[in-house]
Amino acid sequence: MESPPLQAAAATVLQEQARKKRPGPFRSVANHWADYMYVLPSLLVMLLVIGYPLVYTVYLSFFDTPPSTGGRFYTGIDNYTTLLQSERFWKITRNTFHWTVWSTLFAFLIGFGAALVVQKQFIGRGLLRGILLIPWVISQVAAAYVWRWLYHSDYGLISGMLVDLGLTDERFIFLDSTTWVMPSLIIANVWKEFPFVMIMLLAGLQTVPDQLLRAARVDGANSVNQFLHVTVPHLKNIIVVTVLLLFVANLNSFGLVWIMTGGGPAGASEIWIVSIYTTAFRNLQFGLASAFSVILFIFMMTLGYFYVRALTAGTNTRELAR
Repeated sequence: MESPPLQAAAATVLQEQARKKRPGPFRSVANHWADYMYVLPSLLVMLLVIGYPLVYTVYLSFFDTPPSTGGRFYTGIDNYTTLLQSERFWKITRNTFHWTVWSTLFAFLIGFGAALVVQKQFIGRGLLRGILLIPWVISQVAAAYVWRWLYHSDYGLISGMLVDLGLTDERFIFLDSTTWVMPSLIIANVWKEFPFVMIMLLAGLQTVPDQLLRAARVDGANSVNQFLHVTVPHLKNIIVVTVLLLFVANLNSFGLVWIMTGGGPAGASEIWIVSIYTTAFRNLQFGLASAFSVILFIFMMTLGYFYVRALTAGTNTRELAR
């Protein structure tokens, strides 16, 4: 039997051999040039639709575009320094952090719980699944208007119910309160997003081998230990992917916040994507908005890196197992 150091050395040699056998990107393109010709039109369209706006946004971020003159003046990195030294930028960043983190956390927890429930066999499971999917299939615009009506301080259903139940003496203010506007938006966003988590994790739960669960039960593991030591490790990659997708979706969530509050009151619900829109199309400061967009893009690319790492983790593990 080989010693652990010899096993580690053998594994390192095998990994190095596999790396050397893997062709470089240019050789791979040269070997399969005919295949790439089929996707060339799509690549050209992507460069036109995605690449050009991205490059132009980076270019515009180095210019000042005062609405009074309608001109364009090169200012270097002044737009970036203006943003990073602005108290408003950091207030919006804190709003974005709370919005993204809490929306992602609660949507994940509720979605995971719903997935654990609907994977069980019981009468009416199909009906329950369909009901839980309703928030996901409703458009974001429609959901925003529904929740805006529910939260309305004068004739909203939630405020009226609180008064009727005797929980408050007067109608409660949700969206017009700087204290309650962000929690109210997060609740609406979680309601809209948790079915996505349920779908993703339900698919993952159905791939957990029954043999592992039976073996854990034979070893005396209770339901909690089975969940923590068998189910969760098996779902590790899909959990990471789901959380990253949720996080990115919340960073780009414009419609819900814009329709319900427009970033108000007094900027209490203004997040990055809303601020970029108002800076560009209300204040007509396209250079400053472009710099803001570049900062958001860099952050999104960082998340994209971890997303790709999570997607390829399972593939690399299978290659090493061979």
